[in-house]
Amino acid sequence: MKPTAVSADVLFEEFRSRLHWEWVAGLGASERRFDEIAVRAARSGADLVGYLNYIHPYRVQILGEREVAYLTNATSDDCARRISRIVTLEPPVLILADAQTAPPALLSMCERAQIPMFATRESSAFVIDVLRAYLSKHFADRLSMHGVFMDILGLGVMITGESGLGKSELGLELISRGNGLVADDAVDLYRINQTTIEGRCPELLQNLLEVRGIGLLDIRAIFGETAVRRKMRLKLIVHLVRRETLEREYERIPYEPLTQDVLGVPVRKVVIQVVAGRNIAVLVEAAVRNTILQLRGIDTYQEFVERHRKAMVHGT
Repeated sequence: MKPTAVSADVLFEEFRSRLHWEWVAGLGASERRFDEIAVRAARSGADLVGYLNYIHPYRVQILGEREVAYLTNATSDDCARRISRIVTLEPPVLILADAQTAPPALLSMCERAQIPMFATRESSAFVIDVLRAYLSKHFADRLSMHGVFMDILGLGVMITGESGLGKSELGLELISRGNGLVADDAVDLYRINQTTIEGRCPELLQNLLEVRGIGLLDIRAIFGETAVRRKMRLKLIVHLVRRETLEREYERIPYEPLTQDVLGVPVRKVVIQVVAGRNIAVLVEAAVRNTILQLRGIDTYQEFVERHRKAMVHGT
């Protein structure tokens, strides 16, 4: 799933109220965008913004007090050379921060080269933090995954499984037990940093859950505002399987915790067999509680192994 491009006018409007900035030069280049090759090469969106640096092209270049001093405190020839070199960086946008006044030569250069420049009174460090967070999310790796994504006991849980096992019905029961729905059927997943996956609901499907025989349910209208979530961080995958699949493909008690790779991030995974008479909702909540313990450093299986080892030692 390819991320949408960010143009200068989109970036300006996105933070007009938060950063209180003005568009001071390059108004004719409102469609200027991030270089696609640079976006693909960046480890994350955070790499696409930073202080003025001549060895890092194609990113939003922030000009704070020090950078403006560097561009102005030299001979006229040196100043002109330093400013002209900015063109070779091919920045999508220049941002003048720290309430600095743009040197006339810099304004002229932006107009000639058609490089948008915004000016704000906010500190350069604050501007960088805000834009890095935004670009990290916007240009994060992403995919769409089939399943039901929920907030269960405060943990982001993706319920997946074989067709016809009642994933949506299970989601409905979990909602009735006080848990929250993020998305049903299609879940948009984003890698927002090297270790974190965030799941969101496509706009078209927000608040909706499809149950066979009933149809589409508006969970927000039925259960109230507290029954839905806009987004959650994915911490656990609960995979539902039939008995034959469990016996064929999985260990009864795995020696190592199961994980599933999602956008390069290993996510904890549990497998639950679906048979008539089992209360799957209770089992899912138990799996979630156990995962919370593991995240806190409490591993019940390893404690059992250690207890068994001690019993064997004392028994000999």
